[in-house]
Amino acid sequence: MHICLFDIDGTLIDSGGAGQHSILHMLEDEFQVSAPIEGIPTAGRTDHSIMVDLFEYFKIENTSTNRKRFEAGYLKLLASNLKTRQGRVLPGIRDILDTLAEHEHVDLGLLTGNFEQGAHQKLTHYDLHHFFEFGAYGDHHADRNDVAHEAVRQIQLRHAPELLTQATIWVIGDTPSDITCARAIGAQVIAVATGVYPLEELEKCKPDYLFAHFEEIQPVLSLFAPPSVTF
Repeated sequence: MHICLFDIDGTLIDSGGAGQHSILHMLEDEFQVSAPIEGIPTAGRTDHSIMVDLFEYFKIENTSTNRKRFEAGYLKLLASNLKTRQGRVLPGIRDILDTLAEHEHVDLGLLTGNFEQGAHQKLTHYDLHHFFEFGAYGDHHADRNDVAHEAVRQIQLRHAPELLTQATIWVIGDTPSDITCARAIGAQVIAVATGVYPLEELEKCKPDYLFAHFEEIQPVLSLFAPPSVTF
């Protein structure tokens, strides 16, 4: 069995900057500050860690109330920005997911730094939500490795122990953080250079498989085929 944990931004979709745009304007609306989006990295990180960094930068008290304001304000703006920004499902993704979803020996999940509701908004907007029955998200963890461990706990709840002994867990993502968190849980890694990190930089992190893009779907699908199946 193959259990595939997909990242979202830069791997499944390009939201056209909807997430960063929403953070920028949420901070202005909720906290009356202007965000240095270029000065605080976002790719491969959890929304929780980005929020904490922004609070520290602007000296905003990191309280439960402010965290709720941050997330609620962000999600409200994200819903509208997804409709107006020029985003897209990345090439090959829909065909890959359509094919993998048909196979009983493949289980599809998410391993993302997005807030859970932000992930649902993005995937629903791009009509990908129905492919994923479970996932681990960036609501509470600053370290993406902790999100990966949460994904493992979700997998253990879904599958019998005897099945898991024969299963291969895969992480599919576009950043060095995806590769690092995969190693933290002993997973195989497929890296793809459709995000902000170039092929050469991802290669230095030694993923198991590296693709410039997923436009050619057969090389990807062949990794998940049962022995008797060819694509």
